[in-house]
Amino acid sequence: MRSVSEDRTARAIVRDEALRLFAERGPDAVSVRRIAAAAGVSPALVLHHFGSKEGLRAAVDAHVVATFGALLGELTGEQGGELADPAHGGLLAEAMMRHLPPGSPLAGYLRRLLLSEGEAARALFRSLFALARQALDELAAAGMAARGREPAVRAAFLLANDLAVFLLRDQLAGVLGFDPLSAEGIARWGPEMLAVYAGGLTAEAGPPAPPPPGRARDHGPSRPASGPETREEPPAPEGRGVPQGPGEGAGPEDEGRGP
Repeated sequence: MRSVSEDRTARAIVRDEALRLFAERGPDAVSVRRIAAAAGVSPALVLHHFGSKEGLRAAVDAHVVATFGALLGELTGEQGGELADPAHGGLLAEAMMRHLPPGSPLAGYLRRLLLSEGEAARALFRSLFALARQALDELAAAGMAARGREPAVRAAFLLANDLAVFLLRDQLAGVLGFDPLSAEGIARWGPEMLAVYAGGLTAEAGPPAPPPPGRARDHGPSRPASGPETREEPPAPEGRGVPQGPGEGAGPEDEGRGP
């Protein structure tokens, strides 16, 4: 058992084990004693660092929001323009893998919490929405997106669209034959998503980007070994697309918000 100390690494280990257990079982089904055992520390150390189980849960939620904030910061930073380009889907995959590495329990935690009732779910969603609003404002200021007639609605739409990948991850893997949050999946999902954001439903995506080196066989949720072949859809009828004028295309925060 680890010594009781002010070791921030021990605090991070406890937080990460709590995140993993909360994702697997739900916060209500996990005790402080179980979290302490998983982290290799005493229950007293958990309470020393976080005060209570609710304090630990708040720290886990803050970590989730900070992870998404870091990802959005990268997508709206100096490389944001390249990450928003469908031809550079590999850069998007690399950014996603940096913040949501293979085996990360964050996706499972988001899914479990956001589909539950209670103030914790509402508070987490409000925090993610605030990040989406901030990212849209930053992209608009950089000339890479437009706020639209109703910025709050646009930010909420983009956030909901990105969170859907986390909430429907298993179902998407089942019909596509690949995990959309794996390195391979992001390399295939990213170009299609970016093409639609940039040019509407009539836009054609470029070829899938190669996954980051050494990450081609990342595994996410359980899924069939193979899935149905994706087929090229015929061009949409006139008027189906949502082409964007100069400055009106959705920006790179649209692709990645998402961790």
